[in-house]
Amino acid sequence: MLPNKPRGGPRVNDRRVPNGIFWVLRSGTPWRDLPENYGPYTTCYNRFVRRRRAGVWGGIMNALAATHDAAVQMIDTSIIRVHQHAACIARNKKQSLGRSRGGLTSKIHAVVDTNGLTVRLALTTGEAHDNRLAGKLLSRLKSGTMLLADRGYDADWIRALAAERGVWANIPPRRNRSEPICFSPYLYRARNLVERVFNKIKQCRRVATRYDKLAANYLAFIQLASIRLWLRVNESTPLVAGVGELAPGPFRPGQVAAADFCIPWVILNRCRG
Repeated sequence: MLPNKPRGGPRVNDRRVPNGIFWVLRSGTPWRDLPENYGPYTTCYNRFVRRRRAGVWGGIMNALAATHDAAVQMIDTSIIRVHQHAACIARNKKQSLGRSRGGLTSKIHAVVDTNGLTVRLALTTGEAHDNRLAGKLLSRLKSGTMLLADRGYDADWIRALAAERGVWANIPPRRNRSEPICFSPYLYRARNLVERVFNKIKQCRRVATRYDKLAANYLAFIQLASIRLWLRVNESTPLVAGVGELAPGPFRPGQVAAADFCIPWVILNRCRG
């Protein structure tokens, strides 16, 4: 006769696991220190990694960024200190770990829209030049957009790329430029939005300091912090038809509920297990 007892233990509630992931993102604590009310830390970590590999976090980020305001685009970078626990991986050249005067560092590249919301993200070593990934991040610029960037992006090929796509690059010229460049200091003042975005996502301690050995895991945490900003702006708007429904269940005080971030539950359920 076949055994009637199911294998393994009961599945951890799918609402508690995102809460635990967001708790680690906000507090920056190791996975082993995850409180018991979020379930086993191994379950939260495994589902976080599985959904990262399946492209769930990147898919949610792209779905939200598809509705961005393309009138103004801002690009900038921010250097992140790498914790010593993230530096003990062999052949770390592929994990975006660079060495500078302050030690091991990584650099976040971000493109922000008119409302100060992240559109595209990338990660490089800390000593990499700011415009190393500019061509990749600016490849989706729309005609009629104004591009704001600092002097680190004042390169002829970036201005040529913007001109080909019908974009005005409002970038302050370098001091060694001989020919005059059209530049508006008044409009350039709006570039503070990209600096404020870095300030907001760095409120999550898992982003402010890199504790992850793998660059993909750290980039996934940055995407989650950006998703949090997007959904806080749109939390009072109804879900788009066909996107999915939120998970049922009551809200518990002191927890970061997934429903508060309006995460499409049908997307999360694609990686059950």
